[in-house]
Amino acid sequence: MEQENEKLTYGEAVKELEAIVREMQSESCSIDNLSKYTKRSLQLLKVCKAKLYETDEELKKILAELEK
Repeated sequence: MEQENEKLTYGEAVKELEAIVREMQSESCSIDNLSKYTKRSLQLLKVCKAKLYETDEELKKILAELEK
């Protein structure tokens, strides 16, 4: 599962998170699935956070090069 998460793009992770939110807000959402959805959301949020951090670091390097 960890390797699958690493292959996700930021956009894919956000799209899946949005789908989970829609499902959790629907009347057909089973209480039995809430734990599963919450765990998956946490995994996806970690992917998004990592991708944002990587992008931030890359941008800092690029901006530092421009200042030279």
